[in-house]
Amino acid sequence: RVDAPFLDAVPSVRCVVTTGTGVDHIDLAECARRGVAVANAGKVYSTDVADHAVGLLLDVQRRVSAAERYVRRGSWPAQGDYRPLGSKLGGKRVGIIGLGNIGSLVARRLEAFGCVILYNSRRRKEEGSARRYTYFPDVRGLAAASDVLVVACALNEETRHVVGREVLEALGKDGVLINVGRGANVDEAALVAALKEGRIAGAGLDVFEDEPKVPAELLPMDNVVLTPHVAVLTQESRSDLRAQTIGNLQAFFSGQPLLTPVPCHRA
Repeated sequence: RVDAPFLDAVPSVRCVVTTGTGVDHIDLAECARRGVAVANAGKVYSTDVADHAVGLLLDVQRRVSAAERYVRRGSWPAQGDYRPLGSKLGGKRVGIIGLGNIGSLVARRLEAFGCVILYNSRRRKEEGSARRYTYFPDVRGLAAASDVLVVACALNEETRHVVGREVLEALGKDGVLINVGRGANVDEAALVAALKEGRIAGAGLDVFEDEPKVPAELLPMDNVVLTPHVAVLTQESRSDLRAQTIGNLQAFFSGQPLLTPVPCHRA
């Protein structure tokens, strides 16, 4: 964590460059107080995370991983056709929590599948394609109107456990949750309980509350798709991140504006 004790230990620091998009590990108010500039990964990962979110959703809806495991176990010739039916993606009402860079890209991709886009964000979006989407000021209302809930928001005090028991209840027994934000955006215990009790239909998760630990109850569930926080990891994103990180460092040491500055405000 980049917090007061850390900054006390390295008082000469004047710039912090993080290779992640999230800055929940950085005390921005403390950095502002000390005049420490902060840069993050900006939009480097956005397309990769949006692609991964759609991949998770397709996998859950069409039971791709579960059916693949059925084939690998040799169950097809032994037990016959794979019986659990998947669900089509087209026409689904998809609620997106956080219509920022990633959320907007998820929305555009899912529009191509014929999905109806709903969203919750800090404010109503009036620009571009967002004008076609339906805005909900609260997450519970968004979940109640959605077949799928995609978590694509940053983690802060307002969004910690933004998806809890009440939101999952509102999503309902046919609903699917996708999380490509941060693990702590979702109350993991409430999610496990909802899945075990059949109060939601499935989930696709790339992030977890206590990584790399994943709740053991999720592992045998065929209606849950799990990936190890890899949505951002592609060959292209690594190359782009390297170039951007170098660019931020060059900008800082030459007295130029950072390429991807994070606004810091004093508490």
